[in-house]
Amino acid sequence: MTARLRPEIAAVPPYQQGRPAPEGGFKLSSNENPFPPLPAVVEAVRREALRVNRYPRPGAPDLRAALAEELGVGVERILIGDGSASLLQQLIHAVAGPGDEVVYAWRSFDAYPLFVRTGGATPVEVPVDADHAHDLDAMAAAITERTRAVIVCSPNNPTGTIVGKAELDAFLARVPADVLVMLDEAYIEFVREPTADGIALQRQHDNLVVLRTFSKAHGLAGLRVGYAVGDPGVLRGADLTGVPLSQTALASSAAIAALEHVGETFARIEVLADRRDALWQRLVDAGVRTPKPHGNFFWIPSKPGQEDAIHDILFANRIVAKVFADGTRISVGEAEADDHILAAARAIQALQ
Repeated sequence: MTARLRPEIAAVPPYQQGRPAPEGGFKLSSNENPFPPLPAVVEAVRREALRVNRYPRPGAPDLRAALAEELGVGVERILIGDGSASLLQQLIHAVAGPGDEVVYAWRSFDAYPLFVRTGGATPVEVPVDADHAHDLDAMAAAITERTRAVIVCSPNNPTGTIVGKAELDAFLARVPADVLVMLDEAYIEFVREPTADGIALQRQHDNLVVLRTFSKAHGLAGLRVGYAVGDPGVLRGADLTGVPLSQTALASSAAIAALEHVGETFARIEVLADRRDALWQRLVDAGVRTPKPHGNFFWIPSKPGQEDAIHDILFANRIVAKVFADGTRISVGEAEADDHILAAARAIQALQ
């Protein structure tokens, strides 16, 4: 007989990471930045590697100070974590437990239900609208006296839609002040159209926490470093639910170097955004029904039961992507992958 797990843990399906690419193919399943690390980032990691026999400084104070200056906020309003997803989990566990509810859009980031259930709370999933965007009116209506937190993802992973400033303002006005709102902005750097400014809004709402990451736009996915901006008291609670000294010095040094060379990073983002927009237009012109993307990925809707056929299509086109019951998320990757993405998307569309 083995040790008994908590029932809610035993019932949770594991998070599925993207598969490796086939030989000579393209791994487009994890929304990774296809560019290699900046030379300055590589050098910072090399330098820090000489000190890995020592524990990192608690709380990554140098990175917090660099971010505080970059964002124009107090250092006490920043918490560093092992990617923004880890921080989101910590926040949920800090405010929600058995008998509590956490509201979020669906479909959205598939780790949300995992984070909610592992804390013992109950997920409340509000369907996205016909345009694959957050239905904030329905989400506000879903808030009850049991609601302890709400998650808004913009750009939404995996559908790529964004939340506008006016609609987010109106939504925040309807959320009770003692309910935590987490604005997941993991892909915010890729947005080219007017959208909500999470950092500015956080200054007006103490119950709002903004989450961002260095994994995507900055290309540090392999080092797992993200940050939250919010009320110091809320962040202290989240910090208590994390593992002490888990933010490595390697990750912090790389993130500081990325901030110091942010112009080079944004030049790469412009290249990716240009290619994303051009490929999206090709998809639309080919008759593929896909929402306009604002992150570094595309969403190709499909119907339940088509997953095996879609995997076959992707494999035939030398692509690995993230396949869900209701759609497929395909990352913007190497330029050489674009024609393969177009062919796969057209074949998926033909199934509908």
